[in-house]
Amino acid sequence: MATKDTSGGGLSHEKIETNNFLMIVLILLVLLVGGMVEIVPLFFQKSTTEPVKGLVPLTSLQLAGRDIYTREGCYNCHSQMIRPFRAETLRYGHYSVAGEFVYDHPFQWGSKRTGPDLHRVGGKYSDQWHKDHLNNPRDLVPESNMPAYPWLLTNTVNAAAMPGHMKALRAVGVPYTDDQIAKASEEVQGKTEVEAVISYLQVLGIYVK
Repeated sequence: MATKDTSGGGLSHEKIETNNFLMIVLILLVLLVGGMVEIVPLFFQKSTTEPVKGLVPLTSLQLAGRDIYTREGCYNCHSQMIRPFRAETLRYGHYSVAGEFVYDHPFQWGSKRTGPDLHRVGGKYSDQWHKDHLNNPRDLVPESNMPAYPWLLTNTVNAAAMPGHMKALRAVGVPYTDDQIAKASEEVQGKTEVEAVISYLQVLGIYVK
């Protein structure tokens, strides 16, 4: 006995579930709309677009250090995002706020921690401590499984690359001045990579206590 088609010619569950292409298109559409609803409002909130009080762009040396930090994959083990939970703030300090990262491109938040969070590490240890730690972590922390980075102590920063990098960052909103860009190469000339990384680490999280 024939049954009456009540679908009315529109999209029915059966049509969607039996058509892989249609299912994929509809899933992508839902994700697109959901993502826009979540993300677009953030572009208009002052708490996510305005820098915290006292925040300044990284100097040429600090920026070089951040590049090396990224190159060596430090973000794979060390997060820079302290979550707003009691256990986290007791261990690491004040939770991370978006206004601290408005000049960061890209963010280094991360979500996995093999080693401790580094976002509030600025000023916590001396430059010499960081230098010894990067040269051989087990000299200071015997149980550490972090690899050593002895080449950072001898490699020098690529000074010629810094003006172009700062110009690119200025194009996406980082307020570097012409004078800062002009002096970028001179500031890092002859500096070792370990000096650059330490310079970067020492400013992490210092603007919010």
